[in-house]
Amino acid sequence: MNPLSAIYGVAVGMRNALHDRRLLRARKLQGPVISVGSLSVGGAGKTPFVMLLGERLQARGVKFDALSRGYGRKTRGVKLVDPAGSAQEFGDEPLLIARKLEVPVVVGEDRFEAGRFAEEQFGPQMHLLDDGFQHRALARDFDVVLVTPQEASDQLLPSGHLREPLKSLRRADAVVLAGGAPEEAFPLDGKRAWRVRRGIAPRNIPPRPVVFCAIARPQNFLLQLRTANIEPVAEAFFRDHHPYDEKDVRELLQLKQRSAAGGFVTTEKDAVNLGGYLSSLAPLAVVPVKMELENADDAVDTMLRVIEERRRGS
Repeated sequence: MNPLSAIYGVAVGMRNALHDRRLLRARKLQGPVISVGSLSVGGAGKTPFVMLLGERLQARGVKFDALSRGYGRKTRGVKLVDPAGSAQEFGDEPLLIARKLEVPVVVGEDRFEAGRFAEEQFGPQMHLLDDGFQHRALARDFDVVLVTPQEASDQLLPSGHLREPLKSLRRADAVVLAGGAPEEAFPLDGKRAWRVRRGIAPRNIPPRPVVFCAIARPQNFLLQLRTANIEPVAEAFFRDHHPYDEKDVRELLQLKQRSAAGGFVTTEKDAVNLGGYLSSLAPLAVVPVKMELENADDAVDTMLRVIEERRRGS
């Protein structure tokens, strides 16, 4: 193991031990908290799963809000996301959740303070915590962790992408196997294993498109497009959460001209990050992610039952 990864692993282990022994205490909100997280940095599908889960809760009439750090925003402190706002103010993923689910979304570095603000504004309803597995300062009633095949053989930061070792899955209430991740590759130890299928729903794709995106795993998006018989004539990839500017748009338009492309294809998250530049790239197809949870009704029933039992026992 890389020496820096070993040092990082010791630090993570010490912090988790302090939480496990309750020497670092988690603060509890009035409403129940469902955390959706991962072991690695980016690309596991946490935000699409939050939206899938949110749609399932809405179908049952469950009132909820979403809490997020608001990664990549230029502001600080607790803020209620305005769906008409910008990624610079709120972060791309919170903005996408607010627009898709049409529920209150609150961002804040301190997720407890974000949750407390949400409860002051909307009452002690259920909270969906996006990317919350490592944020142990906030107590949760149900912990969902997504894993992908790549994480089974990955290493800790900084030599790899893992924020925690695989053994940390013991804290999870449900492990979601994404991207065809096999159960036997992870130390599930009898944990609930849910399986999701993640695809795309392409519509109105321009001929001979330029594909561009700023997501954690762009090659996965490219593979999904090719599986749907969409073959790009050119590609442009940016770092995850990249805030597009005028120079980026100009270079994309030059790439389109050089490759004689008929238009552009990108992701919903990139459309959020493009903001006011979106219309400059017409014709542009924004491709939504489609995530399906196997035996979804049973999974949600189990989750809500466990939460109710824990709330009664606390």
